[in-house]
Parts: sequence; C-alpha cells; structure tokens
Amino acid sequence: MHAWPDLSDVDVVLISDCGANTFLLGTATFTGGEPVSNKLAELAEFVRGGGGLGMIGGYLSFSGIDAKAQFAGTPLAEVLPVVIAGTDDRVELPQGVDPVATQGSHVALGGATCFGPLLGYNQVQARPEANVLAVCGDDPLVAIWEVGTGRAFVYTSDCGPHWASRSYADSPDYARLWQGLVGWAADGVK
Repeated sequence: MHAWPDLSDVDVVLISDCGANTFLLGTATFTGGEPVSNKLAELAEFVRGGGGLGMIGGYLSFSGIDAKAQFAGTPLAEVLPVVIAGTDDRVELPQGVDPVATQGSHVALGGATCFGPLLGYNQVQARPEANVLAVCGDDPLVAIWEVGTGRAFVYTSDCGPHWASRSYADSPDYARLWQGLVGWAADGVK
C-alpha cells in the first residue's frame, strides 16, 4: 500500500475491489509485526467528521467472493448505509438485469435514467435510515445516507467489467450517475 494520505486534503474516498485486509495489514503489521493505526477506523472518523465515502461492488467489496473482502463488522461498515453479510454476497446475472430507480429525480443520481444492463452485484441489506435510490429486484443498487456531518453511498455492482456491461459503461447515463454520486458525497464536505 502507498503512503496513507492526509485525509484533511481529501473530499471523497472511493473503495472498489479492495478488501479490508488491504487497509488493515500494511507492511509494518503484516511483515514487521508492528502495531499501526486502524485505517478503516480512520476512514470511518473521516466520514463522521464531514468527509464523503463511496463503496463500489465487486469480488473484493462488501463481503465479496467467499467472504474474502471481510468488511462486515469493521468500523468502516458502521458508516455505510447498508448492512454487510459475513458470507459470500455475490449475485451473478450473466443474462443481465436492468435495475430500477426508486427515486429517479434525486440529485445523487445525476439525472441518470438507465442503470444497466448489469451482470451482477453484491447483495446487501439497506439500513432503515438509508435512502435507497435504485434497486436490483429487492436489493439495493444505490443507497445513500448522512452519517455524522459526512455522507456515504454504496453502488453494489462493479464500476467496470464484468458486472458493468460494456454497453452500460459506455453510456452517458453511466457518467451521469458517477458525477451525481461523487458530487453528492462531496457536497457534504465541510
């Protein structure tokens, strides 16, 4: 892992396909046996203190493949608008699925009207206080909330192949969605 950034210089942190151990087991701890600060706790405090956070789905996001992402039960999981299971949470949809907006006019969607086709996602459960903006069946695709003075969102599919189909990733709605989500998360920055 590269040097940990000064989070006071950061507006929004995006995490995708990067398991919890990437943050928890830096070189000093993993090979040197030295105690260091808990980076997931630092990120959680960053959000509570006014920062923006987005977790994006994938094989090493949320719980991920064989539950190897291991975010369930971490300090970071506490600031997400969803509850993460401790089991493999992947839903593979090779036939494709077209998610549906539940609040199509919300600013965090950036004016996007199409959200697929998607080829999979991580299955999570929305917290009661979360604002679910788009779903795949009964499962949240996009959920947002404010926590402390910051903002956090999840996008439970991947931002690239294979779960993000080429046709969707190349569409104007895809760019609109990301501009909306990151813009919404950054707007809470104090």
